[in-house]
Amino acid sequence: MTIPFAGYGLGLRKPHYADFLDGYVDVDFVEVISENFMVPGGRPRQILRGVRARHPVALHGVSMSIGSADGLDGAYLTRLRALVDEIEPLFVSDHLSWSRIEGFNSHDLLPLPYTEEALDLVCANVDRAQDALGRTMLIENPSSYIDFAPADMTEWQFLDRVCGRTDCGLLLDVNNVFVSATNHGFDPIAYLDGVPHDRVRQIHLAGHSQGKELLIDTHDKPVPTSVWDLYAHVIPRLGAVATMIERDDDIPPLADLLSELGTARQIGGKMLARAA
Repeated sequence: MTIPFAGYGLGLRKPHYADFLDGYVDVDFVEVISENFMVPGGRPRQILRGVRARHPVALHGVSMSIGSADGLDGAYLTRLRALVDEIEPLFVSDHLSWSRIEGFNSHDLLPLPYTEEALDLVCANVDRAQDALGRTMLIENPSSYIDFAPADMTEWQFLDRVCGRTDCGLLLDVNNVFVSATNHGFDPIAYLDGVPHDRVRQIHLAGHSQGKELLIDTHDKPVPTSVWDLYAHVIPRLGAVATMIERDDDIPPLADLLSELGTARQIGGKMLARAA
């Protein structure tokens, strides 16, 4: 099982590379998109090595396609393993979703039906990934815009069973819980209370946007009050775990993100002290 790590971090994005390489940034870790650094050599890998010399790094993937009925791409796993061996990350994570079929990658995080058949498929893929990487993975709950009927279980029950069968961990995206709960009409508190708390190793906090009919997980806005409230609810149940702010579009100055991270520290510290 992945060793717990308690700290507060940011997603490392291109506008802030120089800040992390040239000066001190008050974070406990950074997270990077794995695929952006999986080509050996070159400037991206050099930048990542420089950041890794200063901060622990988590690798977060977006195209492993854990839910693919075609199985996992062996060449992808080989490249990711090379990056893992070089960087020695805190965590390696990817999403409970699929994006690839018959060699075509949609570059979208597509939802799964929460059925026994899908559970068997996902567990087999997680087992293969963990064997190939030589380490435990974290699986992230997705944001979704459609669901499937019938389903044999809820998403949080599905995640609990994946963890139990594969011994993987969880990356709990609190914003994704809020987005999916709003879109599908379930109770986000029931979700947060239902996930296996002892498996959560990392939390994502982010913002979203209102589409025509649904909330969209855009990561282009500050963390809203609704997500902060859910974070305050769940963190005493988890204990001190790694918490980070995600921002992927309309990226503000680093100082703004550090201010948001300060809010996470304040809320996390207050709620953990209250629960002690």
